[in-house]
Amino acid sequence: MYDSSRFLSAALLSGMALTAALSLLPPTAFANPNEGPSAMYPSQQEVAATVARQDIEYLRRMYGHATDMIGQNTPEAIAEGLAIYQRIFTADAHISAHSPGAPPLTAAGPEGWAEVVETALSKFKATQHLIGSQLVTIESLPEAGDPDSGRASMSSHLHAWHHGHDDILDIFIGIYHDKVRYVPGTGWQIAEMELLRISGEIRPPLAQP
Repeated sequence: MYDSSRFLSAALLSGMALTAALSLLPPTAFANPNEGPSAMYPSQQEVAATVARQDIEYLRRMYGHATDMIGQNTPEAIAEGLAIYQRIFTADAHISAHSPGAPPLTAAGPEGWAEVVETALSKFKATQHLIGSQLVTIESLPEAGDPDSGRASMSSHLHAWHHGHDDILDIFIGIYHDKVRYVPGTGWQIAEMELLRISGEIRPPLAQP
């Protein structure tokens, strides 16, 4: 059985532990006893927001890995990719991808999107999804006793390489726009994902010497 927790980095795990520990401390715990408030001593809320941003950014990195696993087109790799999707997406997530001049690809939930991705990537023998330039906006942090708290948005740049069985290279450049929410007992998950293609290139096979 696949255990998606092994993909959580040491930094992420320590961040989760730090958040739990900080929740037990009074706000004055971050104050300098000899000085007034200072940027050198972040508040409990500032630390919690920093940890939340790291957790949210990691969702998109896990997505890139999961998508490449599905792109391997083997039952074991597809199952591993799906398990990661089930961790990073809410069960009712609305997911879509848009390319100019082509009908959008849409799905509801991680299972539906895994089927879309498997079909789209089956014509390639290798893929690599590079994620970068992530920007997270925290709208609200999780609050104990309030299951509707914990909301954020994120944008991420994508540079994806798709190596076809005919050795043609399909390069996809796009931007992910995500709506994220905190799910008690699970953590941050993507509730809405929209991928917009902004550019790309088709490269023919390299000439053989």
